[in-house]
Amino acid sequence: MSGAGRPAVGGTRERARAAAFAPATVANVGVGFDILGFAIDGLGDRVTVSRTPFAGRVEIEGVAAPQGMDIPADPARNTATAGLLHLAEELAVPHGFRVRIEKGIPLGSGMGGSAASAVAGVVAANALLDRPLPREKLLHYALIGEAVASGSIHGDNVAPCLLGGLMLVRSVAEGAEDVVPLPVPAELRCVVVHPGFRLDTREARAALAPDVPLKRHVAQSANLAGLLAGLYRSDLALVGRSLADVLIEPQRARLIPGFEAVKRAALGAGALGCSISGAGPSVFAWVDSEAVAKRAKEEMSRAFEAAGAQSVRAWISPIRAAGAVIEE
Repeated sequence: MSGAGRPAVGGTRERARAAAFAPATVANVGVGFDILGFAIDGLGDRVTVSRTPFAGRVEIEGVAAPQGMDIPADPARNTATAGLLHLAEELAVPHGFRVRIEKGIPLGSGMGGSAASAVAGVVAANALLDRPLPREKLLHYALIGEAVASGSIHGDNVAPCLLGGLMLVRSVAEGAEDVVPLPVPAELRCVVVHPGFRLDTREARAALAPDVPLKRHVAQSANLAGLLAGLYRSDLALVGRSLADVLIEPQRARLIPGFEAVKRAALGAGALGCSISGAGPSVFAWVDSEAVAKRAKEEMSRAFEAAGAQSVRAWISPIRAAGAVIEE
């Protein structure tokens, strides 16, 4: 509930405020629609949560975000606080939460901005509980926050944002959440390029056909299996051959001006593979060295600019980046 609440009883005196930083993520990873994702360095959201004396009450103290970001002030509709409402009710938390949000990830960028706020909110609030939950138990509440923005529950951004690294999301069913960390060869790097415009997840999902041709399903399944096998065997050639989305990418590419040129630029620079980051419009590439990463970053950025993108930003990150952290 988000009303006046009831007076708090009990509680710890050890901590009255906590801040959490949650990283940006790349979801889908081409061949793993709604089931694969990984965290990246250099970009994220920060949420600060304070205890208040009214149990069950969740309120938004303020939002620091770039101009033009429309951030809901209603706690039930805000990704950073929707999960906290459920956490407070289900755990009968004997105090309230006051939340301040700092957006570092552009909305509608395809880099998990809604997931990062949802994760940072529950991680910071968890640090204020008398008996903090294990990190894995927070997944349920972060998924609730993510669903507020995307319209459905899917964990390919939330899981790596919360836990770090490259994650396989086997199930997000309530009470049966099941996520699996995947091995990542040490030399793998990621390049992510954002063209500076917004593409909402709901719009990108609406572009997808409801039915999947059997032939494409088989091809996509083979590529997903090949990618996983390549990761476990540290076979980068197999990873490169398998990082080819024949199902989702062809349907969403038209929503991203210049996508085909950006992909050609990445592959021409030596990338193992390239596809859409999450719902887009950001584009990611996997590479096998820092030198290739720098070259791909430059060429991909240049291709987006040639297609008319006005505010291109790009990052290079390991694929084994850390998940959300409490900032001491």
